[in-house]
Amino acid sequence: MNKTVSINLGGLFFHIDENAYLKLNKYFDAIRLSLAPDGRDEIMSDIESRIAELLSEKLDNNKQVVTSIEVEQIIEIMGEPEDYMIDDDEPKQKSSTQYSHIYRAPKTRKFYRDGDSAIIAGVCAGIAHYFRIDPLWIRILFIVSPFITFGTSVIIYVLLWLLIPKAITTAEKLEMTGEPINISNIERKVREEFETLGNKIQSVDYNKLGKDAKTSAQKVGNGFGKVFVAIFKGFAKVIGALIVIAAAFSLVGTLVAFITALFSSSFESFPWNPYANALNYINFPFWLLATFMFLVVAIPVFGLFILGLKILTENMKSIGNFAKYSLLAIWLVALSGIIYVGVAEHNEISSEGKTMMKEEINIAATDTLNLKFRYNSFFSKSFKRNVELRITQDTSGNNLIYSNRVRLYVMRTEGTTPYLQVEKISWGKNMDEARERSKYIDYNFDLEGNTLILDNYLTTAKEHKYRNQKVELYLYLPEGMYFYPDSSVKYYDNTSNYFFDLWFDSDNVYRMGRNHVECLTCESEEDEEYIDESGEEAIIQQDTTKKEINIKSGDLDIELKSGSNKLHIKNN
Repeated sequence: MNKTVSINLGGLFFHIDENAYLKLNKYFDAIRLSLAPDGRDEIMSDIESRIAELLSEKLDNNKQVVTSIEVEQIIEIMGEPEDYMIDDDEPKQKSSTQYSHIYRAPKTRKFYRDGDSAIIAGVCAGIAHYFRIDPLWIRILFIVSPFITFGTSVIIYVLLWLLIPKAITTAEKLEMTGEPINISNIERKVREEFETLGNKIQSVDYNKLGKDAKTSAQKVGNGFGKVFVAIFKGFAKVIGALIVIAAAFSLVGTLVAFITALFSSSFESFPWNPYANALNYINFPFWLLATFMFLVVAIPVFGLFILGLKILTENMKSIGNFAKYSLLAIWLVALSGIIYVGVAEHNEISSEGKTMMKEEINIAATDTLNLKFRYNSFFSKSFKRNVELRITQDTSGNNLIYSNRVRLYVMRTEGTTPYLQVEKISWGKNMDEARERSKYIDYNFDLEGNTLILDNYLTTAKEHKYRNQKVELYLYLPEGMYFYPDSSVKYYDNTSNYFFDLWFDSDNVYRMGRNHVECLTCESEEDEEYIDESGEEAIIQQDTTKKEINIKSGDLDIELKSGSNKLHIKNN
């Protein structure tokens, strides 16, 4: 068990065990003794900052104390002082062989703005360092490109100026050029900066540019930079104002909708209230659901409102961490409530079930079946299918759900007796419950002589809720049977057009065929010709005014009249 020591290294706070502290302290003393007095403090400051960065990278949440292992790894990276010390009588230049045994980090570059070589903001110089090219070409590219890209490159330059950090420390400047960050390079870089600064001071007497002398290009560049910053800030202010206005209107609208929902939920007379109750399968309190929805929408909008104000007002105070975390917690609770309601509602209608009844149609095989739909004049005055859901009352004042979800399918039966199969379909939490709920669907039809009359609507009690109730009618006809659908059937027929193509322009007589329904009186532009099974040519002539069809093939002459149930066959 070792003692730990708390140290401040490069502005960062570390816990280090006693042995590691002694080793690190001895390492710093050796470096300090190896450096010349000129610039020693600045070099040591940069070395300490770099070592602090390396130690921060090596520590994690599971390990908070610096040990001797980390110190040895840092020394290996930075190098020993004797590795770069040179005799006073030797030329002070570093050859490639002199440091061949020193640890070399991979020469990876990081993107920084070069403030030392900057004309405007150092973006071009930073790009040049990253791609190892002359900054002149990058600057020429940015000067020419606005005329080609319609000013897009100017926006890119400003964004890079704002987003890319400037290389300030010695370590960042070495990273920018891809040089290893060790003691020798840090010392060299600091001494170069001192020499540059000394040369500038010495040259003050020879040029009369003032204390902060800059080239004319730099002055112009700084002027452009200020203009760009001002434009960007102005643009940000406009965006902030738009965010504030939009968020304010959204908050007001959301609040009005919330108050209206709370006020109307307690009054059954509001027009939308019955429909909301018809879809509320779990009978969840509507006022609580409205509160959840208001909070889920209003809290993020309020956050946008605060963001817009911060953009407009730079000195605006924060609402505080307590308020932020409280709003976040409330928003999560409201969102969880909405998710719970959604899942519970979906479970109530997750399965489909149906009940079925079959009714035989007792008419002669030679008769034509007339088919039509009827409407209830109390609920509607039209045959058209235009109502999916309506909350209404019957003649006795009972509340019920009314719908036109009725579909007809014409089918062929292998038997000789036609029949109607009525399927009532509903949703439920499982198939058994859905099947039970389908029994509460009210639907009627009548057979009057040769006419089958079908209701174009269904009803169910309001307390059963809207669960996608519908009725599917399957009319099974034997092969060769004739039927006549009137104009009301076209609104509810859902048979595949390949099997039964119901023409919408006129009433026609149809016959059930083996593979599809045949139209016997449909209009055609010209007589049809075909080759029958015997190989002889047949001609079909149709008189649309008298609803007659004549088929001539060889010695046979067949006449069919839709007005009577007679088929005349004549052998010529």
